[in-house]
Formats: sequence, structure tokens, C-alpha cells
Amino acid sequence: MKGKLESSERQRLIEEGKNLKEGLLSLEEDLLKLTDELQQEAQCIPNMTHPDVPIGGEDFSTIRKMVGTPHEFSFPVKDHLQLGKELDLFDFDAASEVSGSKFYYLKNEAVMLEMGLINWTLLEVMKRGFTPLTTPEIVRSSIVEKCGFQPQGANTQVYSIEDSDQCLIGTAEIPVGGIHMDSIIAASLLPLKYVAVSHCFRTEAGAAGTASRGLYRVHQFSKVEMFILCRPEESDFYHEELIRIEEDLFSSLGLHYKTLDMASGDLGAPAYRKFDIEAWMPGLARFGEISSASNCTDYQSRRLGIRFRSSEPALTNPKKGKSNLAPPQFVHTLNATACAVPRMIVCILENNQQEDGSVIIPEPLRPFMGGLEFIHPKPR
Repeated sequence: MKGKLESSERQRLIEEGKNLKEGLLSLEEDLLKLTDELQQEAQCIPNMTHPDVPIGGEDFSTIRKMVGTPHEFSFPVKDHLQLGKELDLFDFDAASEVSGSKFYYLKNEAVMLEMGLINWTLLEVMKRGFTPLTTPEIVRSSIVEKCGFQPQGANTQVYSIEDSDQCLIGTAEIPVGGIHMDSIIAASLLPLKYVAVSHCFRTEAGAAGTASRGLYRVHQFSKVEMFILCRPEESDFYHEELIRIEEDLFSSLGLHYKTLDMASGDLGAPAYRKFDIEAWMPGLARFGEISSASNCTDYQSRRLGIRFRSSEPALTNPKKGKSNLAPPQFVHTLNATACAVPRMIVCILENNQQEDGSVIIPEPLRPFMGGLEFIHPKPR
């Protein structure tokens, strides 16, 4: 077009340029659509698994540790629902009318027990160098997806807000994971350790049966969550630290529990390796899950764009005008449940029940409950 051209030739080239421009716009639209489809397909691919992870379904999980023995009772054991009714601690009937099934009101000492559990757990974890947080409980759907959860679909555990791109969180892992999204962290700041308090919301799609009754499986609950961002070579070390903290907390409360190395079929998409803790629940006459600790390696950080840069110079000579800093790397992320309140209440009530109908408060919680030592039946 810059040279000398015949008028007809110039016009032909102008038309060709218009056609190219229109064609490019169409191709760019197709590219955006295909990129989105590719992203959706890629998000269905789970993380790799640790070489020591047992292969198979949940039944193939192996026991790492068994702590304590079941409490022996000389009287008929009550479950937490019966205890809660006699001690006037819960109201499921009113909550069902107000909100639907699997919701509840906590009453009287149960409220103090929830607050005591949260405050005691928070302070114990902070002693180990964790920064406390409260988090947003509504997040963008894209953050949920980048953390490895599916906000849509028939069996989703996520509550989505209609006519918006937002969801209610199922765990504080999601908003804490998003704090450093699209950033490069100085290596000298790692590890970053957070302990977050939040409400959690889960649809519990497909959950039914007597094992899910009462507080064991609910739509809304309070939880204290630990989250670590670290160098890749350190994530196995911090995974062991997280499970050790969980075990210390539950041992302090006098629980009988086992720690499991979860099999590959029960890991979920983000986890490279996951340790679960199941505590003995006498009312259910079985072990029930009370926490988990997962090493997600760089599965979440790649999607969230969380990287770190070492201050050490690059090994190769930089090109002229380029920085000699080492290229940024993705951090590894880990998460672990310090206290899922409803299931801890189940454990405390069922394991500490007495023949006279009262329940002993575990000693570490008493300073956080105004010195309360027992929950006694209310006068009728």
C-alpha cells in the first residue's frame, strides 16, 4: 500500500485488508472460546500423586498411627443427638422450619463450647508461628475453580449465588489461597503460614443415612483452617508439621483417633497426598473423620498464579539488558483442618458423657468457657 499503485489495485488491497481484519476478529473469538474449553478440560485433570500413596479406593487407605483406646462405659451410651436434647444444647426442629434440613441452632453451653474450641485452637496454632485471619465467605467462582473445586454440576458441594459469578465458601482454604493470587513473593518471606477462622457452607449432595444425622454432616459450620505457602522442596516437611499439629490438638482433648494415609481414589483433584484423622465416636459406634491435611504441591499455585523468586542470581549469564535474578517458581500450597466445630462437639459430648447425664468439659477448653467443668442436665 505504500508504493505507487493503480487505483483499482489500491481498492482491491483495501478490500482485502478489511476482509483480513474481519477474519481476524472471528478467529480471535474462536480462540477465546477454544481457550476457555481447553481450560475447562484441563481443570478436570487431577494432581499427580506421591509415590507412597496407596493405590485404590478409600478402603485401600493405610493407618499411619493409632492413638488412645475407646472409652469404656458402664452404662448405656447415648449419641450426641440424645445428649443434646437432654442437655438443651441444639434445636434442629426450629432450624429445619427456618432454613431446611441439616441446619441447627446451638444453645446454652454448646455456644460456649463452639467459641471455646475456636479460641483455644486459634491460640494453639498461633503459638506455632501462624498468622491469624478471618476471611471473606463469598468468593468468585473462578477462585473456587482455581483451587481445584467444581462450583457447577449435579454433585457439586458448592452453593452458587444466582445471577452472579460468586459462591459461598466450603472451606477457608479457598479465600486464603486467593490472598497472594497473581503475585511473586520474595523467597525470604517463605514459608507463609496462616490460620483462618470462617463459616463454611456445603450442599452435601448425595449425603444421607444414620451416619449423617445430627451435627455430623451439616450445611453450615464453623472451622479453623491452617494454610501454608512454601518452597517446593519443603512441602513434604510442612505436610508432616501440619498433621503433627492436628494430632497434638486432638491428643490434648483426650480423643481416641487414627491417622490415615489416604488412597489415590479418595484424594480429590488438588491433593498430591492427604492424611485424614478419624476419631472414635461412641454414639455412632465407629470412627468418623474430623480433619485432613493435604499437600497440593503447585496444583493450586499454577492456577492462582502464585510464584516466588529467589534472591540468588541465575546460574546462566543473562542476556544484555536482562536481570540476572533467577526466574520465578511456583510455590507449593498445603492446607489442614485444625478444628471442624460440629464434629468436635460430637466427639466431646459422646466421649465425655457421664452416667448422671452430664458431660465433662476437656481441661484445655475450660479457661475459654468461663471455667466451666461440666454440662449438666437442665431441670425439667
